[in-house]
Amino acid sequence: MTLPTHMNAAHIEGPGPAASIRWGTLPVPRPGPTDVLVRVRAVAADPVDAFVRSGAYPTPMPTPFVIGRDLVGEVAAAGPGAAGYTPGQAVWCASLGHAGRQGSFAEYAVVAADRLYPAPADVDPDDLVAAAHPAASAWLALFRHGRLRAGERVYVGGGGGNVGSAAVALAAAAGARVVTTARTDDSDRLRDLGATEVLDYRAPDLTDRLRRSAPDGFDVHLDTSGHAELADAVELLARGGRLVAMVGLNRTPALPVGRLYTRDASIVGFAISNASVTDLAEAADGVVRLLTTTAWRPRITDRLPLSEAAEAHRRLETGRLTGRLVLHP
Repeated sequence: MTLPTHMNAAHIEGPGPAASIRWGTLPVPRPGPTDVLVRVRAVAADPVDAFVRSGAYPTPMPTPFVIGRDLVGEVAAAGPGAAGYTPGQAVWCASLGHAGRQGSFAEYAVVAADRLYPAPADVDPDDLVAAAHPAASAWLALFRHGRLRAGERVYVGGGGGNVGSAAVALAAAAGARVVTTARTDDSDRLRDLGATEVLDYRAPDLTDRLRRSAPDGFDVHLDTSGHAELADAVELLARGGRLVAMVGLNRTPALPVGRLYTRDASIVGFAISNASVTDLAEAADGVVRLLTTTAWRPRITDRLPLSEAAEAHRRLETGRLTGRLVLHP
C-alpha cells in the first residue's frame, strides 16, 4: 500500500481559543520502530481536549499541534517493533494529544503500539470512540484509584452523564451497591444499569438523603458532576472510604481534615492524562467488557465532519452538552 504524503488535520500553532483551530494540510506522520500509523475513521471531542488546546491544562505541545485524544480507525502501516498489528486491522486509542504526543483529529495518526488496542468487531465504531474517554475514566477512577471491591457501597454523583453512567454500570457489574444522583428522567435508565437508588440531584436535602441511603457511609465516593461540596463528601465517607477527585480544575474548597483522618479515609486525585500504559491497557479491557457485556452505551449528541473541529470545541466550552460529539474525516 502506497501511503499519501499529506493529509488534512485540525491543528493549532499554540494554546488559544477554539477559533484558533485550523483545518488544513500537514505531512502524513511516519511511524517509528514501535509505532503504528492509523487511518482515522472517527474521533470524539473530550472536555480535556479543550483544556489542553486553551492552555488550562499545560502539556508539552509540538508546533503545529494536532488536537484530540481518542480515535478508532484501521492500521495503515506498522513499525517492525509493533508486533501483532497488520494493515487493515481495526484499532482504537484514547491517549493521544498529551505529553508531546500529536493528537487524533487528522486523517492519519501515529500511535505507540502499547497505547493501541484491537477494536471488537461487534461494537459500533462510533459507540467505541464515544465510550473511550468516559468509560476508561470511570474504570480507572473506580478500580485503580478507588480500589473498589465487591459488596462495597459506591456513590456516583452525576450519574446521567457519560462518565457517571459508565461508573454506575461498571460498579454494579462488579458487585457494588450503587447510589447515584441525576435528573429524574434518567432514573429508569440508571436503575436498568444497576443503580440501587437514584436521587434527584436538585433535592434541597440531598446530603440527608445520601446519609440515609448509606448510614455507615460510602466506601468509594466519585463525583463526576463537579458540583459536590467537599465537606459534605468527606462527611459521607465510611471508615477507610476513598474519595476520588477527578473534576473541578479551578476549585479550591476547604478540606475538613479532622473528619477525614479520624475515619482513616483518603482523597486521591486522578487525571487520565497521567495514567500509565499498563493502567490504560487494563482500562481498555474494561471499556470493551462494558460495551459487550452490559446495556450501557454512550450518549452521542451529534456527529460532525472533522473539518468542523473548531465548532466542536466551541460547543464543548458552552457547558451545555448532554452527550458526546463524534467527528468523521
